[in-house]
Amino acid sequence: MAAIVVGSHGSFSRELIKSAEMICGKQTNIGCATFHAGESVDDLVVKYEEIISKLDCKDGVLFIVDLFGGSPYNAASRIAIKDKNMDIVTGINLPIALELFGMHHFSSVDELVKIALASSAATIKSFKETMKDLKEEDL
Repeated sequence: MAAIVVGSHGSFSRELIKSAEMICGKQTNIGCATFHAGESVDDLVVKYEEIISKLDCKDGVLFIVDLFGGSPYNAASRIAIKDKNMDIVTGINLPIALELFGMHHFSSVDELVKIALASSAATIKSFKETMKDLKEEDL
């Protein structure tokens, strides 16, 4: 089982997990780190390391964070660069989180990355684009 660590600016990561649990129930082997004004990337590295120490990480760790290049990403990259069985996915949203939370118990980190990337393409939609192919009677 791969561990998942959700990191974000503010409380987004905590609330993302809560929202996912409303839909698919209590989650295990998932940790959450929040980054708040006044904290440093070094503070966040410490938070990540504390979370990782409490998770089952024998099959690796996938960090899922809000922004590429942001402090949660930068802190995770300091940890992930040292371990070939860790990776980071950015741009996390609820549909991607649901996919990952449902699959991490029996997927490798590499498989989870592929799932996240495929899910991102499949779950970001435009109302008008989805309506183009529908006929009036389908509505």
